[in-house]
Amino acid sequence: MNKFMLNETSYHGAGAIAAVPQEVQNRGFKKVFVATDPDLIKFGVAAKVTDLLDKAGIDYAVYSDIKANPTIENVQNGVAAFKAAQADCIVAIGGGSAMDTAKAIGIIITNPEYADVRSLEGVAPTKNPCVPIIAVPTTAGTAAEVTINYVITDVENKRKFVCVDAHDIPVVAVVDSDMMSSMPAALTAATGMDALTHAIEGYITKGAWELSDMFHIKAIEIIARSLRDAVAGKAEGREGMALGQYVAGMGFSNVGLGVDHSMAHTLSAYYDMPHGKACATLLPTVMAFNAPCTGEKYRDIAIAMGVKGVEAMSQEEYRAAAVDAVKKLAEDVGIQTSLKGIVKEEELHQLSVDAFNDACRPGNPRDVSVEEIEELYRSLM
Repeated sequence: MNKFMLNETSYHGAGAIAAVPQEVQNRGFKKVFVATDPDLIKFGVAAKVTDLLDKAGIDYAVYSDIKANPTIENVQNGVAAFKAAQADCIVAIGGGSAMDTAKAIGIIITNPEYADVRSLEGVAPTKNPCVPIIAVPTTAGTAAEVTINYVITDVENKRKFVCVDAHDIPVVAVVDSDMMSSMPAALTAATGMDALTHAIEGYITKGAWELSDMFHIKAIEIIARSLRDAVAGKAEGREGMALGQYVAGMGFSNVGLGVDHSMAHTLSAYYDMPHGKACATLLPTVMAFNAPCTGEKYRDIAIAMGVKGVEAMSQEEYRAAAVDAVKKLAEDVGIQTSLKGIVKEEELHQLSVDAFNDACRPGNPRDVSVEEIEELYRSLM
């Protein structure tokens, strides 16, 4: 039996944030807890939403103690701030960091027995849906607005842990490309490659099936044709990426990912490497490693990536073509597929052990050992 979960409601397109106060009022919420990050406040991005709340006369409190790789402390402080605000819903404005923090806060508020944030790792058997979340992404990559996953950094133990909980999915997603227009080119590239990683890993993961395949292959197609234009600052490209990353999220949230994400989570925990950049750096190498266990799926990926003449290629050729197309896209948007100068030799083995133990690794289409993960890292050093 397969299960598929999506938001109750989602809005798409430029100007979609106009729906936020309407959703707050229609659902009878009295006070909003706005979860965002300091940069989005500093540069006036969060104000695009809070100004609408002001205009509608909706009371709210702002919480912005959120790092790029959100920590246990960020969540704990957020829980205390939510209680102090006496709010009854959350509007999460930001990338994966803000939305992941909002999910953890919302889960702990309604399931206080999980106040120890580490207890949420893996598939936590929480009993109650989290505080209702209206998610407004400002990056085109994580798709946290439509997923049942979130990732928290355990600074003390130098690791990231993945939480999977059907109770944390936002009730409303507001995917407005205008909210993503201030992203610099490098962030657009990194988050866009994260979205492509979601789509490709979701397409080949052990849990993939026909319904998820439909979303993932379409997401690859949209991202492949949109990311270069988005990085160049073109509105059409940003609109495409806003949709493509959401479509990828609709799929992978329900079937899981693979070892690329396991390795990327660990890189971020050890070296504070941006998640999207870590995923993109690893993707061509991990794709090549997984190729023998993907059947004919790399043919579909190559076609979706825009490769010509795939129908006449052998299996070995179209697998190589899919990998090359992904590597070329990464290079075109300024992502270097190398870990030189980042990974420390003396930390390599433990880095690989931690990646092996990550919650995403079992979904990888090819079974992988600690030693093989270590070799994958080393090949990029």
